[in-house]
Amino acid sequence: MKSYRIALIPGDGIGPDVTQAAWQVLQAAAAVDGLELHGQAFPWSCAYYKETGAMMPPDGIETLRGFDAILLGAVGWPQEVPDSVSLHGLLLPIRKAFVQYANIRPHRLLPGVNGPLRKTDFDILCIRENTEGEYSGAGGRVHQGTENEVAVETAIFTARGVERILRFAFESARKRRGILASVTKSNAQKHSMVFWDEMTARVAAEFPDVDVRSYHVDAMAARMVMAPESLDVVVASNLFGDILTDLGAALQGGLGFAASANVDPTRRFPSMFEPVHGSAPDIAHLGIASPIAAIWSGAMMLDHLGETGAAARVMGAIEAVTARGIGTRPGQDKTETVTAAVLAAVRAR
Repeated sequence: MKSYRIALIPGDGIGPDVTQAAWQVLQAAAAVDGLELHGQAFPWSCAYYKETGAMMPPDGIETLRGFDAILLGAVGWPQEVPDSVSLHGLLLPIRKAFVQYANIRPHRLLPGVNGPLRKTDFDILCIRENTEGEYSGAGGRVHQGTENEVAVETAIFTARGVERILRFAFESARKRRGILASVTKSNAQKHSMVFWDEMTARVAAEFPDVDVRSYHVDAMAARMVMAPESLDVVVASNLFGDILTDLGAALQGGLGFAASANVDPTRRFPSMFEPVHGSAPDIAHLGIASPIAAIWSGAMMLDHLGETGAAARVMGAIEAVTARGIGTRPGQDKTETVTAAVLAAVRAR
């Protein structure tokens, strides 16, 4: 019997609720498919930061290194810990230490879900560079607290970093409909984004079967709204990818349906899977957080581990449940109601 060790980091706010829901569904799918998932939970969160002064212990990365994958709930409690502290203290260090350079986010409407557009036939896979670019953390502030204060934030783009995310995107497009959109802002950012465009053209020469086109980020935002069905795989830098994927989440009905994977394509290190809705402090402990995005992220984890049958079982269960109208109203359906329905569908498939 195959077995996997999964690190569970429920985190803050609604994170524990949706992580528990996803873990129940994953365990059920594993049991049906003859797998064993061994989970170990870690309390790393903003509450942990308030107690210890750190988002995770000094040996946190080494502790996670021995796991097959990481399932994360949500990180952040801005009323008590600044987002810049929580993000740079947990999520970003994990992404960088384990070279999870590919952030993957699927955007499509689940059965029974009404998005804000009249169009329903889109299926977009956004691939965001995840370890450098605008989130590199290079920069600083001088003359703080004075009228002469200066803040500098430097985006770092390396040939290796840009090439590997582009290559991953081309390979992903090749497995789908063979259409790739590369997103930059090279008319305004004449160094980093022109560099990205040049790297796109260079890698494209190795993928003659992929139809690749370059878009400015503002034009891409408009295209995602006006003609989402024209898009297949979209690749972008850390910041542009972050923004566009929130737009993609809105198109698919809201953040309650937004799943993601932080992947090391080489598989040398554990990859991390998380819903992207955040900790949602305003509805924490109300029992109405949608578990769909967390469960979908769990399905992506199973797929990454090579358990495609179990992954398909979970996704099929999600779709069967939303097709019945359950879980299609984030913030209204009870977390436990949606979870129970998905569990039943997993066991019935």
